[in-house]
Amino acid sequence: MTAQTSAYNAYKQNSVTTASPGELTLMLYNGCLKFLNKAKVAIQEKNIQEKNVNLQKSQAIVAELMSTLNMDIEISKQMLPLYEYMNHRLLQANIQNDISIIEEVEGLVTEFRDTWKEVIRINRQQQFGSGNNGQI
Repeated sequence: MTAQTSAYNAYKQNSVTTASPGELTLMLYNGCLKFLNKAKVAIQEKNIQEKNVNLQKSQAIVAELMSTLNMDIEISKQMLPLYEYMNHRLLQANIQNDISIIEEVEGLVTEFRDTWKEVIRINRQQQFGSGNNGQI
């Protein structure tokens, strides 16, 4: 079992170090969704410490997404207040142990993730379809 765990961890590390910036953003969204789900389960199980840890991990991911925004691009100026709102709502969810707030943020993250997936798909089509070597 230790060899399998070690191989899996090496695979995960390699997937992060070789990912494009667009793929890394997608990984952040997916990680955030994973931690939000764990926080909901922890609330249901009345495990306050686990809820707190996972909501803080989600907030750290949102903060990372905020810090990577290129504010020279118009869409980034529109995303920043949404990320700030999500971070504020996660803080409220943590204080109030409120699953409905987590689900609200989950909906936003899912929308952003799905949109980002589509951007990557379109970019790859353009990149490989037209021979363009640009990246996301």
